Amino acid sequence: MNTSPQRSAVLFEVSGLSKRFGRIAALTEVSFQVRAGEVLGLIGPNGAGKSTLFECLAGMLPRDSGAIGAGGRPVGSRELSSLLFYIPDNIAPWPAQSVRWALDFTIGFLGGRADLREEAIERLDLAELLRQPVGALSKGQRKRVLLAIGLLTPQPALLVDEPFEGLDLRQARDTATALRTHAARGRTLFLSIHQIGEAARFCDRFVLLSAGRVRGEGTVEELAALAAARDRSKPCQDLEEVFLALT
Repeated sequence: MNTSPQRSAVLFEVSGLSKRFGRIAALTEVSFQVRAGEVLGLIGPNGAGKSTLFECLAGMLPRDSGAIGAGGRPVGSRELSSLLFYIPDNIAPWPAQSVRWALDFTIGFLGGRADLREEAIERLDLAELLRQPVGALSKGQRKRVLLAIGLLTPQPALLVDEPFEGLDLRQARDTATALRTHAARGRTLFLSIHQIGEAARFCDRFVLLSAGRVRGEGTVEELAALAAARDRSKPCQDLEEVFLALT
C-alpha cells in the first residue's frame, strides 16, 4: 500500500479553475489538491465536467481562469508536460502502427520506463495483441493498450479518463491490480470514474464533481463527516450515499 494519503506531500494543487463554452459553465471555481503517491478518484455523473477538467489540466483546453501550482509556485503550460500525462477515453493513437510499436515509441520518444515494459504486457494481457494495429483493436483491447502506454510514461502523475470502461469483470480486476501495483511504487494516479462503486473499492481519496463544481474532497470518512455536518438526520454509510448527500 502507499503511504497514507492524509500524510502525503502535495504534488500539485488546482485553485479556482473555471471553463466556459459560450453560455455554458463547464467548470466553476474548481479547487483541490493532488497528493504524491495517492490514487485519487474524480467522481461525478456524465456531464459533470470530468473530461473537461482533465483536458484543462493537461493543457489540451485553455482554462478561462484559475491556476495550477506545485511547491508553492505556479506551474506554467510548458511545465505541465513534465508533471502529468493524460490518457483520454476512447481514442486510438497511431492507428496504423502495431501495439508493439506504440509501446516502444512510448519508451524511446516519450522517455518511458523500459524496465516496466514486460510487466505491463503481462499484467494487461497484451502479448497476443503486439502485432495488431492499434486502430483494429476492440474498445476493451484499446483501453488496455492505452493503460500500458500510461504506465510506461515517466511523469509523476498519470491522469486516466474512465480506466475501466470497456473492460469485462476479469479484465477490470486485473487492470485494477496493475494500477494499484504501479501506485504502490509512488506514482500518483488521478482517475476519472463515473461508477461510484468501482471508485470506492479502488481509490484512496476522492474529488466529488457535480455540474462543474467541486462538492467535496477527501477520504470516504472525511466526506461522510462533511455530509453528516450538513444533515445529521441522514447518516451516510458508503460513497454513493455521501455523493448523493453532498450533491
